[in-house]
Amino acid sequence: MAEPVADRLLDGGADDVERAAEAALRPRRLDEFVGQSTVRDQLSLVLHAALGRGGSPDHVLLSGPPGLGKTTLAMIIAAELGTSLRVTSGPAITHAGDLAAVLSSLEEGEVLFIDEIHRLARPAEELLYMAMEDFRVDVVVGKGPGASAIPLALPPFVAVGATTRAGLLPAPLRDRFGFTGHLDFYDASELEQVLLRSAGLLGTVLEADAAAEIAGRSRGTPRIANRLLRRVRDWAQVRGDGRLDLRAARAALEVYEVDVLGLDRLDRAVLSALCTRFGGGPVGLSTLAVAVGEEPETVETVAEPFLVREGLMGRTPRGRVATPAAWAHLGLTPPA
Repeated sequence: MAEPVADRLLDGGADDVERAAEAALRPRRLDEFVGQSTVRDQLSLVLHAALGRGGSPDHVLLSGPPGLGKTTLAMIIAAELGTSLRVTSGPAITHAGDLAAVLSSLEEGEVLFIDEIHRLARPAEELLYMAMEDFRVDVVVGKGPGASAIPLALPPFVAVGATTRAGLLPAPLRDRFGFTGHLDFYDASELEQVLLRSAGLLGTVLEADAAAEIAGRSRGTPRIANRLLRRVRDWAQVRGDGRLDLRAARAALEVYEVDVLGLDRLDRAVLSALCTRFGGGPVGLSTLAVAVGEEPETVETVAEPFLVREGLMGRTPRGRVATPAAWAHLGLTPPA
């Protein structure tokens, strides 16, 4: 799935410095994790009950849009259990042998985090079924009629899967997770808490009105909020007086083309094309993508979900349409 355009534009390619900054802002324990109160409480019960019994918790599946904290929660699970975390991803495991190699190297009680688990290859999925349920894998030796399967016992481990598209997970795999948590978008007040905490970790003071301004433009996503915070800090350092106040926040977000609703250049290009070139629609996805110079998949997976969620665009059997809110946001008058 394509990375959100705000991430790509604001992150400048997510270089090593930026990745290190993101890692430094991650909470380490459940009591430091802001938001997602339902999932946090449920997960706390699962982990502490397992610790009280002296055993391992059930396997955990975390679903939800990108940037809401699935990877962070996986790290927290390992920290709360007092064990290490082994990280891999679905696209990286192309053969069952790749997964068998990872599983066979696990230590007892270790947490295996599989990001984008819905993209696992089918042979690897079938191997994971057995590993999660029976803590063993069958290694096939040889080919043809002479091939044989050698069972390999695995130490008990905890699998944590993360997915942005839970509907693509096959039922047999989904059923092997004892706990499933769905992460929702954050509200503005929760994002303000995230920003104030992050500013403290960055060694700077973020004023309350600036925190509210950044939170309102962060698409309900902590990852975007933290990246916008770092861009505001950059502006304050280079062009301002070093203070992270409302003036710095608004000026910096204007430089990075993030408007008051959190729309970026691509979002506004899609809305503008829909309204000014096609009279508000309906218009097909491919035609709309050509109008803005992007691939249809980019428009569909990067811009469209946020525009639909904000009530600026609608999807109909005949194509995409602009809502009255879209015309109002662009300052345009809809056709009679």
